[in-house]
Amino acid sequence: MTKKILFFLFLYCINTAFAETIKTDVLVIGGSASGTAAALQSARSKLKTILVEPGPWLGGSMTAGGICILDANKNLPSGIYGEFRRKVIEFYKKTPGYDSTYNATLRFEPATGAAILKKMTDTAKNLTVKLNTPWTSIKKYDTGWDVIINQNGVTATIRTKVLIDATQFADAATKAGASLDSLSETMHDKGESLAPKTASNTLRDLTWAVILKDYGKAANKTISKPDGYNPSQYACLKNKDVKKLLADGKLPNDEYLINWAECGNRYAVSAEDLVPTKREELFKSLRLQTLGLVYFLQTELGYKNLGFDDTYNTPDHLPFAPYIREYRHTMGDVHMVLDDIYKPYSRASKLYRTAIGVGDAHPDQNSNDTFAYPPFPAYGIPLGVVVVKGFDNLLVTENAISVTHLVSASTCNPAVQMVLGQGAGTVAAFCAFFKTTTDHLNVRAIQGEILDFKGYILPYSDITWGDPDFRAIQQVSATGMLQTQTQPLSGNALKVVFNADSSVRTAEVKPVINEIYTRGFLWFNKNKPGEYFTVENLLSFISEITLQEPKPLQIEVQKQWKTAYHFKTDFDLKQPITRREFAVLANKYLNPFARRVDLSGKLIN
Repeated sequence: MTKKILFFLFLYCINTAFAETIKTDVLVIGGSASGTAAALQSARSKLKTILVEPGPWLGGSMTAGGICILDANKNLPSGIYGEFRRKVIEFYKKTPGYDSTYNATLRFEPATGAAILKKMTDTAKNLTVKLNTPWTSIKKYDTGWDVIINQNGVTATIRTKVLIDATQFADAATKAGASLDSLSETMHDKGESLAPKTASNTLRDLTWAVILKDYGKAANKTISKPDGYNPSQYACLKNKDVKKLLADGKLPNDEYLINWAECGNRYAVSAEDLVPTKREELFKSLRLQTLGLVYFLQTELGYKNLGFDDTYNTPDHLPFAPYIREYRHTMGDVHMVLDDIYKPYSRASKLYRTAIGVGDAHPDQNSNDTFAYPPFPAYGIPLGVVVVKGFDNLLVTENAISVTHLVSASTCNPAVQMVLGQGAGTVAAFCAFFKTTTDHLNVRAIQGEILDFKGYILPYSDITWGDPDFRAIQQVSATGMLQTQTQPLSGNALKVVFNADSSVRTAEVKPVINEIYTRGFLWFNKNKPGEYFTVENLLSFISEITLQEPKPLQIEVQKQWKTAYHFKTDFDLKQPITRREFAVLANKYLNPFARRVDLSGKLIN
């Protein structure tokens, strides 16, 4: 009898231990590009953070999904993404033929990318990463969340102050109760002239990527004919320049990424196709079609020397997961539309003021799209798109962010998502640190933390974080006082530049000065500056606002003009002030960035 009692006590103790709740400040579900960056940033902001990933790798689409050629944000090496870029380039710099220039298209082997991310997380204090760990349920707890996970057959509850859904399908947000859109918007819904007249549930194409290795001309790596193989599905490749397609997908160490449109491995899907109950069957079918492409390439096109290696330990050697360009979007505290990219300064809302990440990915159009984007500029991603409306301390990244179908064609890019993930991690850290909720966010404090960690909030390609005036320029530009400018980049893309040495026009700075400073209107009426704002104009305005005596202020600035500020021009009161000079002096003496804004970019009085 005593033995039985001891045995049951032993079982009770074990079960009690297994049921113990793990407490954390921030929980990230999904080790995607954005999820990994979010967890890293939250931890680096000194908040206890846990990252849960059901699969074996970090990096999501760009590693586990095989999309390992990134041409986006190469001119915007923001924060954690810039760090990842540098580590990849450092790893391959001695590899023959590898392009290691500053803004080259980033190419890497998926396993290498995953290993670099794993090392970054392993060396981050305050961060616990749980790979191969599925989660099963989510429920609200006070202003935070309880999430049940299963690690190595053991069930546990993670209680978190802030939850970030970084999954491709917004499954965590859905479990939490968030509503998701399933239709593409019409031109009448959000006022987007490029949007279709009627709604559709067709999403952007899904890719099941292929990574193949060249084993040499004499090798024969032909796979077995896949079930249901139909060569007519791939016949259009006979009219394509396959050598060029392969060259475009060239990776280090004689490997190739296959990510081909039309009769390749990009597939049309709808939101209904991707609901949880249908995914497994759909994915099984798409994997077979993708294997058919490989078989066609090897047999019909003569590339039997290209074959699978051990990159992925799946039975068919295909990536663990597909690349999902779009699924369904949550309703965020704000909704980003195309005009927030094309016309950020002429809209009633000023979402550019709230940016927590930047992107320059050219929209990835479907083959059946009947429209063409005008030249597409780099842009900032507003904070409100990651905040799920009506849910305390629930944030989303990846495909669930609150943007339109047309905007998501750019924001779905893994490089853009990694940048956005850092922003989301900063938002989560703010809530956890200040013991507050997403209803009480301080946009400027969050942006300041992003800047502390070399992140961009304005997409300037000509002012990198290595510039000594990077922060001043970012902060003043975030007010709208100095507006972004665009220049042709390549193809249909536009880069956003600051043009630091160009002169400041009065018409540019006057509206925002008057908006921020109550005495601005009186100063302009009194001083009547000309077409170009001069050094004297700015010092006079600083004196008016800060109540400093004009002459001592002038003497102080003149002494520091070359020594402290390292300006290129000579100090001349009558000279039109350059954009760099204006940003540096306005940031120091006026600090317009200190004026708080809400999630729509409106100034808070």
